[in-house]
Amino acid sequence: MGKLAERFYQEAIRVQREAREHNQEVLETLGPLIGDSLIAGGVLHTFGSGHSDILSRELLGRAGGLACVTGIVDPTEGRIEHLPGYGTHLLETHARLHEMKPGETVIVISNSGKNPAPLEVAAGAKEMGLRVVALTSLEMSRQAQSAHPEGKRLFEIADHVLDNRGVPGDAIVDLPAPHPPAGSTSTLAGAMILNLLQMEIIDHLLARGHPPPLLKSQNLPGNRGANLETARPYTRRLSRPL
Repeated sequence: MGKLAERFYQEAIRVQREAREHNQEVLETLGPLIGDSLIAGGVLHTFGSGHSDILSRELLGRAGGLACVTGIVDPTEGRIEHLPGYGTHLLETHARLHEMKPGETVIVISNSGKNPAPLEVAAGAKEMGLRVVALTSLEMSRQAQSAHPEGKRLFEIADHVLDNRGVPGDAIVDLPAPHPPAGSTSTLAGAMILNLLQMEIIDHLLARGHPPPLLKSQNLPGNRGANLETARPYTRRLSRPL
């Protein structure tokens, strides 16, 4: 393995470990809160604009994941996330088509936490009575200048904050001048945090005697029909049906 790859590997492992340790208390708090809303018949919502949409999709329709997770879809894939009012439009569209009920939770993902679209989704969801969880880089966000008209950043709006422990600019491997750093960690750490949260939720469901609605790999025989049956109670609420 080349020296840059080895440096990235070691740094990425460190960030993942820090993310687990730093967020443990929040994850343990959120597991029961979200789990109880699912037991009551709710769903979990996710939103990420631009590259963060990768993490929004991490919990959607995944083998070994919960069927009761839906994503707020941005058809522009983040190209106009800087446009004031666009996040509000996405939220209202999602709520109209798939419902957003008080007491449910939305996870809003933005590494910088500075752009209008995720901030509007977070603020609007709070007004609807939902619990808002931010997945962000606190170190980067605290240094970023908000592009939102009110000057707020995502962590200042959310009810709970999950910190991916990333550095400003996301890349962690320094290169010789004049090259900028390389090797980003926000996706790696974010996926780990979200899967840890999902495990906390599943743990709570099991402890309450509530069978978790888990999906199976549709690449194995017979599982397609089983997944459709598992997801049936949530079908009208899923923005990306199975």
